[in-house]
Amino acid sequence: MTDKTPFEGTFKEMFRRHAAGVAIITVNYQGEPYGFTATSVASLSAQPPRFTFNMARSSSSWPAVANATHLGVHMLGLENQALADRFARTKDRFGGDHWELGPHEVPVLKDVAGWLIGKIQMRLSFENNAVVVVEVVDGEVGDDGSPLLYHAGGYGQPVPLDYEI
Repeated sequence: MTDKTPFEGTFKEMFRRHAAGVAIITVNYQGEPYGFTATSVASLSAQPPRFTFNMARSSSSWPAVANATHLGVHMLGLENQALADRFARTKDRFGGDHWELGPHEVPVLKDVAGWLIGKIQMRLSFENNAVVVVEVVDGEVGDDGSPLLYHAGGYGQPVPLDYEI
């Protein structure tokens, strides 16, 4: 059992208030597809194109991420909420025709806002978590639309402001 810090409640509440884009990470390990919903995906550099994400090393997908060379990230739009739930809440993530094997044998989800395939450059473990750095080697942009956001424990969408640049 770990001791709670005096700011743990503040930390959790602050990050509930921080809206984040919803993505799905996929990986093929020993011929089996793995995947999970993530809200920690971030751009790291444009030259070369790299992104990062964080995950718990206790995740059922960690052995696949820890041992694979390539993985995929799929950015989700509003119409992908059921897919986000499927990868976050069920074990049957790949039953059906909503995906196919893509470059480097990475599972690629269909009808998403876009996907990138990357070569894993680094896995930085810290306690029970890991930061993963990935260099992009392939990808495709899907249809333009509103992104799926995660905020305050639920899904949402951005609302335009009455402001023009």
